[in-house]
Amino acid sequence: MKTKAAELFPRRKSVRIKIGNVEIGGGAPVSVQSMTKTDTRNIRATAAEIRRLAAAGCEIVRLAIPDDEAALAFGRLKKSASVPLIADIHFDHRLALACLDGGADGLRLNPGTIGSRDKVRDVVRAARERAVPIRVGVNSGSVERGLLKAHGGATPAAMVESALRHVRILEDLDFRLIKISIKASDVVRTVEAYRLLAAKTDYPFHTGITEAGPLVPGAVKSAVGLTLLLAEGLADTIRISLTAPSIEEVRVAYLLLGSAGLRTRGVEMISCPTCGRCEVDLLKIVREIGRALSGITAPLKVAVMGCPVNGPGEAREADIGVACGRKSGTLFAGGKIIRKIPEKDIVPALAALADQAAASRRRRGRTA
Repeated sequence: MKTKAAELFPRRKSVRIKIGNVEIGGGAPVSVQSMTKTDTRNIRATAAEIRRLAAAGCEIVRLAIPDDEAALAFGRLKKSASVPLIADIHFDHRLALACLDGGADGLRLNPGTIGSRDKVRDVVRAARERAVPIRVGVNSGSVERGLLKAHGGATPAAMVESALRHVRILEDLDFRLIKISIKASDVVRTVEAYRLLAAKTDYPFHTGITEAGPLVPGAVKSAVGLTLLLAEGLADTIRISLTAPSIEEVRVAYLLLGSAGLRTRGVEMISCPTCGRCEVDLLKIVREIGRALSGITAPLKVAVMGCPVNGPGEAREADIGVACGRKSGTLFAGGKIIRKIPEKDIVPALAALADQAAASRRRRGRTA
């Protein structure tokens, strides 16, 4: 039986590939990616960032490989990583070969930019031997000059033609473990480009709005663009590109997918915007509850409501919740009233209920 989310967000039919143990395309769940922002050559810092991303739920991590030292570091980082790693390569095919030797689960590489056909063939041969997919990634800022002139700029059609040129180089070498991305820094061009591309190929798509901006503006822009792409079934894996810590990219991605009913991870906070009826410091309570529950990974809906108008109803519908009154709050769990408590006890009491609910979810998951 189809869920409401499946009806709202039908998936485009695409080939399924695997990045490490993560399936992409072919109806597999939309996966979440990010990219490290540390210098890859700094192994300690980069390993720590990979661990933080994995703990936040990131399923695939990409690393920039600008030189030989970074390629060498990639191999060492791969040995300790708990998630698949993708090597991001530009221009130098030797770096791709070194990362493949180091255990790369995927490459981000445009074959048309790394030199002669022999160099591309060497990379393709090594990738095929290891069953490692290659992502052809075209951004609006990287379209070839000839195509810019022919199309009058970095139009959706220009980006699609550029991507398919790179794809054909791989196909001519009988390589088809391919994923494609075509991103612009604005929603309209990005969505139109993926629409055009979907009519021409069944390879899976990596999606996002590139260089979306700082945390809040970038999250909003990414949410608009990715919601449109998801609604048309055009997103197989996503990255939120923010000028912000990489962990925020993952957090925004799950909030987006959770809001669409496509993926659930961690706490979904339901809280009111407050008004003149609120008689507690709800902003402080919500902030502290968010911090207290940040380590929970089990799917959990928590309602923190400021007054008795909508509060009891929302709290009953959530897994746990609180409906506040005058310097107090009424706790709910599983749709039932637990007890009334003073304002100062709301955060620890709700945190305790959340821990109990999360533990119960984990136990049910193990015995299901």
